Amino acid sequence: MPGYLTKQQTVSVDGTDYLVRSLLDSQQYSDPLGEAEQRGISPASWSLFGLLWPSARVLALLMSSEPLRGLRVLEIGAGLALASMVVHRRHGDVTVSDWHPRSPDFLRENLLLNDLSPLQYHAGDWGGSNPELGLFDLIIGSDVLYERQQPGQLAHFIDRHAAPGAEVIIVDPDRGNRAGFCREMAALGYGHDSQRAPQKMESGEAYKGCIVRLSRQRQRALAH
Repeated sequence: MPGYLTKQQTVSVDGTDYLVRSLLDSQQYSDPLGEAEQRGISPASWSLFGLLWPSARVLALLMSSEPLRGLRVLEIGAGLALASMVVHRRHGDVTVSDWHPRSPDFLRENLLLNDLSPLQYHAGDWGGSNPELGLFDLIIGSDVLYERQQPGQLAHFIDRHAAPGAEVIIVDPDRGNRAGFCREMAALGYGHDSQRAPQKMESGEAYKGCIVRLSRQRQRALAH
């Protein structure tokens, strides 16, 4: 992987170990062909996709027990796609989506490290049209609300790719944009329930955040 340094770590999810190759740290950057710049990814945010964030570990643990049978699953802003690998190991039908041009490279490497077969991958442009992506029964994401414009963009992206009856699960580390996102989703007909995430990850490290579940069924229940 030229132009940047990486590391490999072992992450335990519900008793199963996953090998994860990530960027060495947040200071890594390499965009020799200008691919990230063309997609609007600044040098300051280039490395975000390639780090294993705490919220991703919380989402991965959720996916180790979430019902999956018969569901098409989409992970948005997947980054290193740990949650998708958990779903994949459970034989779930999962598609990985991210906007960073290096994300599919790391996905291929991490699938190989964990003896997992290839996964469907689509570059997801939240502000654009993605007609080839299709509809999904379960849409999941972690720490995806860190920029001001994201609540509206993400809400409409989710709505375009949510099948009838779909559920959305977002793990958020108490960022200020969560309330705006929930308002945008409510305007599109989705109700939500929020619960505090476990205060500790499996590693024993502290975590502070929420698990937000959204669906049109929740909105209808609130209306009655």
